[in-house]
Amino acid sequence: MISWFEVAVSDMDRAKTFYETVFDITINVMDFGGTLMGWFPNIEDTIGATGSLVQNSNYVPSQEGSLVYFMSNDVQIELDRVEAAGGKIFQEKTKISDEYGYMGVFIDSEGNRIALHSNQ
Repeated sequence: MISWFEVAVSDMDRAKTFYETVFDITINVMDFGGTLMGWFPNIEDTIGATGSLVQNSNYVPSQEGSLVYFMSNDVQIELDRVEAAGGKIFQEKTKISDEYGYMGVFIDSEGNRIALHSNQ
């Protein structure tokens, strides 16, 4: 079970703007002695992971690393914002099955492969 995730970034301001635009959220950035962390909001009364953007020389953005899925009401909403925010679509909205809903994948402004999941 996932309790926390970190998305590597090379430019915190650019990544913060990208994710705030795609997900229509606010990310708060803190500096921990040279490690910048931009926390995704934790939605109250939900079960699931939360995490942050992380900028540090030990964190290298990559399309080949772990794949993080963000929940969505409809993955098309976020996919429609990706390119205007500086990313690119890796996999269009795709039906998994009637039982498991839909997914989509994009490459963020930093070069990370990020997935979305929704029931519709």
